[in-house]
Amino acid sequence: MPFPALEEATARLEAKRQELFGIFEEAGPDLDMSLIKSLDGDSAVKVAEIRKRNDEIDALAKDVEDLKAVNTVADAARKWRQAGPGRVEPGAEPGTAGSLARQVEEKSFGELFTDSAAYKGRQGQNGPEARLDVDVKALFSTTTGWLPETTRTGRVVDFATRPIQVLDLIPGNTTSQAAIVYMEETLFTNAAAETAEGGVYAESALQLTEQNSPVRKIATFIPVTDEQLEDEQQARGYLNNRLPFMLKQRLDAQILVGTGIAPNLRGILNTVGIQTQAKGTDPTPDAVYKAMVLAQVNGRSMPNAVVMHPLDWQDVRLLRTADGIYIWGSPSEAGPARLWGLPVAQSDAITLNTGLVGDFANFSELVTRRGVDVQVSNSHSTYFVEGKQAVRADVRVALVVYRPAAFVTVTGI
Repeated sequence: MPFPALEEATARLEAKRQELFGIFEEAGPDLDMSLIKSLDGDSAVKVAEIRKRNDEIDALAKDVEDLKAVNTVADAARKWRQAGPGRVEPGAEPGTAGSLARQVEEKSFGELFTDSAAYKGRQGQNGPEARLDVDVKALFSTTTGWLPETTRTGRVVDFATRPIQVLDLIPGNTTSQAAIVYMEETLFTNAAAETAEGGVYAESALQLTEQNSPVRKIATFIPVTDEQLEDEQQARGYLNNRLPFMLKQRLDAQILVGTGIAPNLRGILNTVGIQTQAKGTDPTPDAVYKAMVLAQVNGRSMPNAVVMHPLDWQDVRLLRTADGIYIWGSPSEAGPARLWGLPVAQSDAITLNTGLVGDFANFSELVTRRGVDVQVSNSHSTYFVEGKQAVRADVRVALVVYRPAAFVTVTGI
């Protein structure tokens, strides 16, 4: 239940958004400042006022986000207090990794790998080993012996690849099941009405439908030589960075565009029931605002983020008035990566010219059946006689979109 401060801040934020949207409507698709009658002054003065109001929206939006976080913790604390004996800490589910105070410190991916029985026992699988200590008696110089040693810095320059941008927008949870099964209220008929003494009560109706989202697996493996694995520290650090990144990068894309055809997850853009707002002749900020309103009115939700392709966000950042003044700040300014107070996640996993507005916080969830699991073996193919190891990693998750109408695609941007 939202507390009064949150309700008041949300109302102020919506009012500010409505005011700024009205100004953009006056300016028209060409952003002609001379058409704006609700603001005084020349184009430069009007643009400065628009920026000021946009900054106010950003500040209010951040306040609302903070108050929502406080409200969530307060709700969890109330539930914890009501639970009585055997309760867990606020914000955690029993037996999950979401506890605010974990009793067991988590190990890194690389430590789990190098500490595994599979890795520690690998030498015994390849037969006995012998080491000889040879005493070198001859005198060597740099010309007849070894050159001076050079040491690498230890830095590895990662391949230029798509960063992870969307994953953090989705709340997380855990499950022990092979699918997430839940009930959706598919009929809500509210016939509640004022009734005279002795009058007949009006009949309301409710209907529930079972829905489910299957757990899917994302996996990969890397071949490594025995000699490489003997350098434990370097192998540990490198695997700790790259293998989990590979899994998360694929998951990041599946959240948006997964087809839903096994073994794919069903991404938000391919979920039946999401809404669409065409840009048409509107400036992109106007189209995004209309998408927010669709999510509020039809989806009964409060959008909390926008996802756009970097090239589409570039067009927004470079928006100028009819007389050449930058709306989102001059090139000498960093400029906020926000629209109408919502943070903009830039991901080239989303289709170009398509944006996504939605209430990710309340109506989507990424449920983990099993976190990143690593195994190592030389039993793959001819690896045993080649002195190689197969290091494999996978994760099992389900993506649930609880209310598709809380998400709106913006097309043609």
